Formats: sequence, structure tokens, C-alpha cells
Amino acid sequence: MAAASFRSEQGLEWLGAPDAASSRALPMYLNTVAAGFPSPAQDYLEGCLDLHELLIRHPTATFFVRARGDSMRGAAIFDGDILLVDRALQAQHQDIVIASVNGDMTVKRLLLKPEPMLQAANPKYPPIRLDEGIDFEVFGVVSSVIHQLRR
Repeated sequence: MAAASFRSEQGLEWLGAPDAASSRALPMYLNTVAAGFPSPAQDYLEGCLDLHELLIRHPTATFFVRARGDSMRGAAIFDGDILLVDRALQAQHQDIVIASVNGDMTVKRLLLKPEPMLQAANPKYPPIRLDEGIDFEVFGVVSSVIHQLRR
């Protein structure tokens, strides 16, 4: 069953979580794959891997959202990538978060020291200082990024 698409009051569009019945475990091989020199392949299965079990720690507080733009490319978040966002996690220094700044949704790295700000991962974009008077709220912590190698 395909996930439904939703739009929040802030204009943030996300894909709904699939129901438990649509979860599919795929084979997981025991051997690792060399990212350097090739190694001989072996046909040993470790078991099955369910991506929901691997990626989603808080199912009722987790949602997907599609990234738009190039402000986070230095953090390997590219235009069109799907972000897995966990609202149950407490945002900490250096976390990548989905935040509302003066009513606009953005994905940025949260810096709490030396002063609170949201920082892009692209030098083209200035940091957003979280000074008094700024309407700011963390909407969730980005826990995973899904991007296609071929589109």
C-alpha cells in the first residue's frame, strides 16, 4: 500500500507512514561489501532486514518530508531527498532539524553554542541567528536521509 501525502498548516508536505501490514523484510547478507578493493562474494544470509525496524525508533512520532533546495548539500541532503524526521527526539547541539522560523519551515543544523542559530551546510546561505523576537520552534530531528543514486 502506498503512503499518502499530507500538507500541514505550515505548508510542510510529508508522506504518511505506511501501515504495519505493508512492512516488508528483505534479505540481509552476513558479509559486508568492500568500499575499497573487491572481496570474494559469499552466499551467507544473516537474516532479513525490515527498514522500518532499522530506521524508525518512534513510529507514532515519525514522518517523512521531501527536501527542497541546496542549502544542506554539505550534509549530503540534496534537492528531492526524503528526510525521516523523529518528533520524539530532543534536539541537541549539531542535530539537523526541521524548524519553523517566523512561520517558514526549513531544514538546518541546530547550533546551541556559542550562540543559538540554524546553520546551512552550504556557504552560499548565511546562518539564521535565533535572537529574541524570532518566532522559532523545532518541529523534529532528522534521523535519516533517503536519496536515490539514479533518478
